[in-house]
Amino acid sequence: MSTQRAEIEDTYAEAFRSIYAEFLITARDRTWLNHAISACTGNASSTILCDCEAGLDRYVGPGGDESFTTPDGRPGAIIQVHVPRFRKDRQPALERSLLVRISQNVMTCATCACFNLLDTDPYFKLGRKISFFGDGWQVREVRHDRKVWVIPTLGGEFVIDRRFGFRDGLMGGNLWFLGSTQDAAILAAERAAEAAAKIPVVIQPFPGGIAASGSKAGSKYKFLFASTYEKFCPTLRAKLGDQSGVPAGVASIMEIIINGRDLPTLVAATQAAIAVSVETPGLVKISAGNYGGRLGKSFVGPIETIP
Repeated sequence: MSTQRAEIEDTYAEAFRSIYAEFLITARDRTWLNHAISACTGNASSTILCDCEAGLDRYVGPGGDESFTTPDGRPGAIIQVHVPRFRKDRQPALERSLLVRISQNVMTCATCACFNLLDTDPYFKLGRKISFFGDGWQVREVRHDRKVWVIPTLGGEFVIDRRFGFRDGLMGGNLWFLGSTQDAAILAAERAAEAAAKIPVVIQPFPGGIAASGSKAGSKYKFLFASTYEKFCPTLRAKLGDQSGVPAGVASIMEIIINGRDLPTLVAATQAAIAVSVETPGLVKISAGNYGGRLGKSFVGPIETIP
């Protein structure tokens, strides 16, 4: 018996430029590593109101991608933190996000250490700023062939690289999954998010990798620069009539958001996501969000040519 394939719409996802930092957390074991990941990527789903967008790229070292050797030989996790490039204060904003998240959520997490993964110039002297927590007892050392600060803590010590680099990246790659039921839309998005997560150097900042409240650029309210995309809200189809973009038979639309290093990386993650989700039972269509180039100039697609 043949499997029903969802329609893949001839459209594209509109990504926009970011600056991002990439760092490595290591810990004694996966339990404490996961605590640090959860804490330092918290409240970082959307730049609509969050200070940044952050997420887990992948696990490395023992128990993860063992082709990547961590400096201290312990289990590790690679984290990305993105800030939109259109922000005038983008560099200070990115440094502030790193300062807060690493000092308050990684240094405080038992057994953790933190290392920079982008060797760039300019860079942030982040380790030095965080080292002041040592109240004069902090020291500069060379460990694991790296220049680090060592901060004494009640739990032992916190080791952090002195410098943290940043570079240009992309935010806002996306796919929409239009389901005949909410369960179908969620299942397709779950499959897609899991596949995209296997592509190195991308993150999916929303909870579980899925955004249930996809937005449009702009709003009727002057104080908002993004709001619900009413044209694609299934519950508004009857009220909007011909202005609705929701096809007949669609009860729910779930979205995945992909941020990453560059356009080829986002395309690879999008390819993987479509391939595993297109035959999801109850999935009517796969589409993507764009705004005619008003938000970003990096187009992922046309998605109908990707699989």
